[in-house]
Amino acid sequence: MATHNVLVTVPRPLRDYILSEEAENKLRRMANVHMNQEERNWSGEELAERLPGVDAILASWGLAKLTPQVLEEADSLDMVAYAAGSVKGFVTPTLYERDIVVCHAAHRIADSVAEFSLLLAMIGLRRPHEFDRQLKAGAEWPRSRDLALYEIGGKKVGLLGMGYVGRRAAKLFQGVGAQVWVYDPYLPADEAESLGVHKAELDELLSACKIVSLHLPSTEETHHMLGAREFALLRDGAILINTARSWVLDQEALIQELEKGRFWAALDVYDEEPLPVDHPLRGMDNVFITPHVAGLTRDSHGSLMEEMVDEIARHFAGQPLKHQVTQEMLDIMA
Repeated sequence: MATHNVLVTVPRPLRDYILSEEAENKLRRMANVHMNQEERNWSGEELAERLPGVDAILASWGLAKLTPQVLEEADSLDMVAYAAGSVKGFVTPTLYERDIVVCHAAHRIADSVAEFSLLLAMIGLRRPHEFDRQLKAGAEWPRSRDLALYEIGGKKVGLLGMGYVGRRAAKLFQGVGAQVWVYDPYLPADEAESLGVHKAELDELLSACKIVSLHLPSTEETHHMLGAREFALLRDGAILINTARSWVLDQEALIQELEKGRFWAALDVYDEEPLPVDHPLRGMDNVFITPHVAGLTRDSHGSLMEEMVDEIARHFAGQPLKHQVTQEMLDIMA
């Protein structure tokens, strides 16, 4: 008979999308499960009313901030398993003061983001979207000697940030034969060597790499890390990819540099989302834009809850966790 109580705060229809029948059955075999049946996210007050007797929260996007007031009646809570990415929207110091374990599934979303970053890099090198558009508009068959297209093998690819996404992207780019350079002041030199990447300073990377892909978290030190000075360092014909957050670059400075036509950019994130219909980025030929979908695949989202159910099982069994977020990690995490 189950002795643990798990509160699943995820409402429908999101729960139906990210919680498989197999994962739900596994959860019910090891705990008494209480589901959110409201078809909306609970407020902090509503969540607090449901916390007495709860040992673990299984949550996802929309979880209320876990303030001291919300946690006041949480008499047995010792774990929050977050089936999504950043925990910064709900985490408070009170969780750690009470030794409540926090874990998340950001690593699983990182797989999709890294893959999308590789895709954007190869689109930038080969431009299939442009040929599709031209041919559908009735253009003549292009002559091969007029095409400035490139292979990715042997190209220098610069990755800014070596967190979950950066590390996965490094493996993917290495897998297609690229030379991977990285900028990350928190990456030890010996670890960079073990990962098979060249650790470089920011200016060196920006000047040397054909492809620059951003995988930086949103922290105080990363705000507008790339501005007019940094964009000017990019070589002519470079490819700049941002699947991280708009926070890390000065978008207006980027637009001004892109207007010169020196390099090509692929952007998935913006200062304002949705991107306004009259935004200048929508009309620039040397910009490939997507609507914040780098992490959106049925594969990754369909396994988010499963990953966290496994983490809950490890916690209840007293086993080491794989995806814990400690208080010390928060300052440099997305």
